Amino acid sequence: MTILTLVRHGETDWNAGGRVQGSTDIPLNDTGRAQAREVAATLAADLAGRDVVVVSSDLSRAAETADTIADALGTVVARRLPGLREGSYGEAEGMDAAGFAASYGPWHAAEVPGAEAWPVVRERALTALAEVVAETPEGVDIIAVAHGALIREVIMHATDGEFPRVGERLPNCSATVFRLDGEDWEMLAYAGVAT
Repeated sequence: MTILTLVRHGETDWNAGGRVQGSTDIPLNDTGRAQAREVAATLAADLAGRDVVVVSSDLSRAAETADTIADALGTVVARRLPGLREGSYGEAEGMDAAGFAASYGPWHAAEVPGAEAWPVVRERALTALAEVVAETPEGVDIIAVAHGALIREVIMHATDGEFPRVGERLPNCSATVFRLDGEDWEMLAYAGVAT
């Protein structure tokens, strides 16, 4: 059995401006760095005395958030995984919410030229997480810092589509916790709230 905590990265200027980031490498802003310190302190308190491995996406906003968390836990980030990178939104990257809606319609149903398909994002994420779980000793908790849409796909897998609901977004630096037992996933906390 493994406890896996998925943390969304802290805020960036593009998050604050409602712009689509996808795989564009946008750094944290000062608010995002403060959010990272806050979630790091919470995780350090919650996981005190436990063995933990921290991994992240290789995009800088997730990597910096993970570094902050690892530092608070007295460790370093074990791996930067391209498999945990946010899905690509193709030609929509950089657009604001209004421009996206005008060009492509509702977020959950949009078909954007050049974008990575959601099933591909989900499979890539699950493969990367399975690799981390397989190489992590029994009894060691895993914290993986990634991105909102990718985490959403993992949550949908783990809950058979019950969460997140259509239009629901994961807050920056929210933490969602799972218990993994082989192929079985159980969500213990959704975006920081116990389930």
